[in-house]
Amino acid sequence: IGHPEIFPLGFTTKTQEIFNCRVDEDVTEGNCFKLIKKEDIIQDLNTRATISDFHPVKKVVLEYPGEELLVVFDAKFQYGQNFYLVGSEEAKENLQKPPETAEEKEEEKEENREEALEVHPYKPPVHKPWVSLGSEKEVEEESVKDTVTKIKYKISRVRRKFGAPITFTDKNASHVKDSYIECISYQDKTFSIKMLEKDVGIQMVPKIREVSTQTKWTYPKNAATQYFPRQLSNEEKEEILSSEKLKEFLTSVHLRMEIALQQNEIMNAFFDDWKALAEDESRSGGKPDVYLKAYQSFTDLHYLKDRTISCVCWHPTIYGIIAVSARERLSYEEQVNLSDKSFLQQSVILFWSFFDPIHPQLMLECPENIYCFQFSPSDPNIIAGGCINGQVVLWDISQHEEKLQNAKMVADGIKITAVNMVSVSILNILQYICMSPSLMQVQQSSTMPPLVRYCAVSSIQHSHKKTITDLHWLPDYFEDNRMGAAFENRAEICVQLITCSPDCSILFWDIPATKLPEQPSSEKVKEKEFFYMFHDVPDTSKHLDLCWKPLIKIKLCESDTNTEYGPVRISLRELHYHYKTSEKVQSLNSLEVPAKESPYIEMNTSSSKNLKVLENISTNFFVGTEDGEIVYSDWKIEMDSDLAKPHTQKYTIHTETINTLRRSPFFKDILLSIGGRNFAIWKEGVTNGPILQSSCSAGRYTVGQWSLTRPGVFFIGRDDGNIDIWDLLKKTYEPSHFQNISESMITFISPWIASPKQHFLAVSDDLGVLHVLEICQMLSHPSRNE
Repeated sequence: IGHPEIFPLGFTTKTQEIFNCRVDEDVTEGNCFKLIKKEDIIQDLNTRATISDFHPVKKVVLEYPGEELLVVFDAKFQYGQNFYLVGSEEAKENLQKPPETAEEKEEEKEENREEALEVHPYKPPVHKPWVSLGSEKEVEEESVKDTVTKIKYKISRVRRKFGAPITFTDKNASHVKDSYIECISYQDKTFSIKMLEKDVGIQMVPKIREVSTQTKWTYPKNAATQYFPRQLSNEEKEEILSSEKLKEFLTSVHLRMEIALQQNEIMNAFFDDWKALAEDESRSGGKPDVYLKAYQSFTDLHYLKDRTISCVCWHPTIYGIIAVSARERLSYEEQVNLSDKSFLQQSVILFWSFFDPIHPQLMLECPENIYCFQFSPSDPNIIAGGCINGQVVLWDISQHEEKLQNAKMVADGIKITAVNMVSVSILNILQYICMSPSLMQVQQSSTMPPLVRYCAVSSIQHSHKKTITDLHWLPDYFEDNRMGAAFENRAEICVQLITCSPDCSILFWDIPATKLPEQPSSEKVKEKEFFYMFHDVPDTSKHLDLCWKPLIKIKLCESDTNTEYGPVRISLRELHYHYKTSEKVQSLNSLEVPAKESPYIEMNTSSSKNLKVLENISTNFFVGTEDGEIVYSDWKIEMDSDLAKPHTQKYTIHTETINTLRRSPFFKDILLSIGGRNFAIWKEGVTNGPILQSSCSAGRYTVGQWSLTRPGVFFIGRDDGNIDIWDLLKKTYEPSHFQNISESMITFISPWIASPKQHFLAVSDDLGVLHVLEICQMLSHPSRNE
């Protein structure tokens, strides 16, 4: 293309017939040359004028010196047309007589070589003078030359100071500001330069070494040896005890033994100095032991077979009790698509005890697979859970609290006296009504662990349309009304929940306890049908009256483009609460049971009138979406339709669904978000992005959790069964330690403080196994000024 002597031409069928150059008949790919007389081409130009196919090269044809022009069939359209015209005689001869092929040249060379070998005899080489071909210039270009002028320093000293005495003094570097700075070196992968090409000359020289070996073989044989202790006779013992040498020995060592015994009484001879110096490990240069010690593991061949553990919660007040929920082993997309379908296998929440790792202590019946659940902060006997079909479920285990407290003594075979139970709660009343006496008798007589039925289920119509992926109890010092305003909670009882789901909604739920306003007598009769229940209602379909509706519904969408967000994790600033003990708790169980002669039970709560509006309650919240986005918004402005939609801040840091959004237990405004192959740490109020963002890891992160005792430590589970332990005081660019826990994916992590010296970490995997690990001292005890 672009050759000055070649002119592409497009021949039509008529032109091919006129000049006898029809494709695949007169000319082919093998025989592609066609000679056309100059006179015929000029005649065609005169006859057809501008419609002639030779009209674009008319000037070339008229100026051509020869009688015949060469037209070549271009089968591969190398020059853009099916034919091309050769514009010179020289080019025509070169095309018709191509040069010799490489094979023919090699054959000629071989023949010439054979003739040379036969004719010319061997001649020794003759020394010739070296002729420069320009290689010394290449050597000069590759050589390194100093082009920068060297700097010269002249150091002088006063003559009178020569030989003067010098005195040195000691000085503590910590007493002077900025006098001691430790710079720990590490490899920064961001600025690593990758060498793409390098010229290296290598000459291989084999190493030769002579080695001789001789093996000495001995004949094996059997041998036996018998020995007995050497003992002194009675005469020898008396002689030694009465000897002067023994007396002198005892007199000489008496003082030293007395001092040694006094030292043993004064100090602990078995004190571990290395553990005491663990905090100064960085100064001494040692490397402490960082590990998670396996303490216990739990699994169930019936309820956890071919299922994955979705949520793990420690009992807030009873030592060694841990609850787990299981669901079908599905991916996140399959969970969302199958959220409206039921599964044949029964779903339960299992309660395990440290003192009986084989048998569950308690089971909670679930209407569907439970994705998340949580104990009530004000009453640990109340449990709320989120189903895979979008419903919210409540349980009351107050009747079985004694069994959980006595798990250790039952395991040891010790009989104890039952402790006094708290008064019957609202949810306990519902449970008692729904369970028939025959069913309760069967459960008590069975050897299986008690199966507790759920006592309240939300309405399917008003629940989430997809899986509830996160659930939290609101604190006991405030509660929301239907307008989204925060009022004081004088009862100090947690009665409200917040849930989120990928159906782009966040719901606030209130415990189904109501007090009827004053109404006419006719209306009161109608309302009694809904708020008064009889004791002897049979439980035939294992379902309650599905009438529980959410208090507030928030739809997450962007104000400008109306783009909806699918929240999977939510974090509120005010979700910092402490669990109360069951002895002094003022809980939902504080309601009084009516008299036996009353045929029904009335559920009442205190009036919400004259309650103080709390202005200092933060209504801002963070949301992690299924697209990997972090959204920061305000639910109070979302509720008010008269105001403009809030300025929702969106950050795109993660590439996959957010699986963890946790606030630090030490700082309310610090959050940890995990999704895909990286994590980020956020500070509420900083609008330009996270304050710390990790690089992409080799494996996917599946779950994460803060340490409860060290502000700079958090744990992250991966899909390969490993747990990364991050200590920000040591390293911020990679985990300070990692440990393999399981062969499958880590699904949930939950820490727990059993005592000041005993800290546990519950880790569940995709195979339905719960691992309880004991956290070492280095990860549980904070360093100075951490």
